[in-house]
Amino acid sequence: MAETTGVGGGAAFLGHVQQMLQAYPGKAAKAEDKAVLECIQACLDCAQACTACADACIAEENPKPLARCIRLDLDCANICEVTARVFSRQTARDPGIARALLQACAVACRACGDECERHGKMMKHCAVCAEACRACEKACDRLVAAA
Repeated sequence: MAETTGVGGGAAFLGHVQQMLQAYPGKAAKAEDKAVLECIQACLDCAQACTACADACIAEENPKPLARCIRLDLDCANICEVTARVFSRQTARDPGIARALLQACAVACRACGDECERHGKMMKHCAVCAEACRACEKACDRLVAAA
């Protein structure tokens, strides 16, 4: 199995993502492969954190003031999931669509991260989510720069 790093036990999964990217038929390794791998992992990690954060916000004693946070969590989770799926597919990727999707994902992560940071001092789940959002935003930005 390939050497991997990951957050919260994601090492095995990251290994599978890496193995699948490397197993793609007829593909020569490119400089952006590491950035693609890191972006997919960051997107999946962020999607999970955002989904869990939204759920935790709903479970708070008074969730009404957290409506914007919940909405941004769910929007960010969906955009991150789509980004991970699109970048997992290697065949005939359209560069314009790929760039736009990465930019949209970074924007969603920035907005969600900003909102979660507002609540992070009082709610640990928001602090964790903000951290995942920042990491994903950076991974998307790195992949845009590598392409």
